[in-house]
Amino acid sequence: MVGPGAERARAVGMMRDAACAILPLVLLLGPGMRPALAVPAFAAQTSQPCATCHIGAFGPHLTPQGRDFKLHGYIGSDGKDHGLPLAVVTQTSFTHTAAPQPGGAAAGFKPNDNVALDQVALYYAGRITPEIGGFIELKYDGFKQQLQVDNVDIRRAREGELFGQDAVWGITFNNAPTVQDAWNSTPVWGLPFTRSSLAPTPMAAPLVDGGLNQRVVGAGAYMLWNDLLYAEADMYKGLDATALRATGQVPIDDGAHTTAFMPYARLAVIRDWKNHHLELGAFALSASVVADVNQIFGLSTRKTDAAIDATYQYISDPAKVTSDRLSAHATYIHENAAMDASPAQALTGALLDHALDTFRVDVSYSFAATVTPSVQYFRTTGTPDINYWGTPNGSPNSDGMIFEVGYVPWGKPDSLFSNLNLRLSVQYVSYFSFDGSTANAASNNNFYYSVRTAAKF
Repeated sequence: MVGPGAERARAVGMMRDAACAILPLVLLLGPGMRPALAVPAFAAQTSQPCATCHIGAFGPHLTPQGRDFKLHGYIGSDGKDHGLPLAVVTQTSFTHTAAPQPGGAAAGFKPNDNVALDQVALYYAGRITPEIGGFIELKYDGFKQQLQVDNVDIRRAREGELFGQDAVWGITFNNAPTVQDAWNSTPVWGLPFTRSSLAPTPMAAPLVDGGLNQRVVGAGAYMLWNDLLYAEADMYKGLDATALRATGQVPIDDGAHTTAFMPYARLAVIRDWKNHHLELGAFALSASVVADVNQIFGLSTRKTDAAIDATYQYISDPAKVTSDRLSAHATYIHENAAMDASPAQALTGALLDHALDTFRVDVSYSFAATVTPSVQYFRTTGTPDINYWGTPNGSPNSDGMIFEVGYVPWGKPDSLFSNLNLRLSVQYVSYFSFDGSTANAASNNNFYYSVRTAAKF
């Protein structure tokens, strides 16, 4: 009789074999095909190529037109009926780490040099009603072998005047703080847009930097006034264990869980010139969470994340969607974590208060909306505490660089088809320090090669 473990290993092996077959097939057929669009459902709805809204002709890196489309609620269209706005996205990859990972990179995978089917996702992307639009992703996670509700952002927006100036305001329902943001300097849509799930990553990260993604639901209101000032306020509620399981999430994951209410706020100042776009902003989140290390004692920690961010874009010819484009982003997040004082706290051996600071800066340059090299420097530092962070020496400090080159052969106005797109990319992650150590940091360096396809039904 074959046990569950053997069945799981067999299933993972079959997925790897499928990915091995798909990857060369895509590479072989690619030059002979001429697809055009990134999330094709959005593009078909507007009759615009992907390069209109996305730097590099494949999302999520937004241009000014892409931000405008999102802020207006995903409902812009050419007035024609293009059917249901459904799209399918697949991603396959190969990961090589500088040193093999003992026990395997993940369940069912080798210690090194793994080919994987990262995901198969179904998107509803576009109008839901004449005044409501949305971006809803349902995906099969190839690593967890689980169906999940991924990114969700549903909006209703209106236009009008306020104090004699044009204004856009709306409401958003979403499941991750910053997934609704229109700038790529905030966490959900920040560089790297994709990275390997089979390579080591540092343990410490601010809560707003991915810790609540798909683990909460929230609603809020936003306004863009005079193309100058953007303001937003949201309230999130943590999902309970039943809701998490129903949406494909593990009830306790990423070091913390919460079912409490969490306020989120966003403010940004914007300036546009003929060839330039500048955004300077700030965002903040406050939440009460229970960290895994304190589950037995039931201690909660109040985490307050305050951040500043900036975006700069240069477009060589705004009238030409295939013109060269530069995009730069910077983000700084400070987290203060205050643990509840309790007699049980002494048993954990942890400090009551912890600080964590994360800084990232990146630059991308897209040549003719086809080849887009990017580089990022990242750094995280914080209060040393071996019981709180769980790192070998108690330090959460990590820093390094990411180098990436993406190639999108289609997504341009002269592409033959309007319902397909393809992105090939290679990424290298280099660590200078990793979880408080510099001695073995380089062993976590990794190459990540990925093939991402998108097609409209």
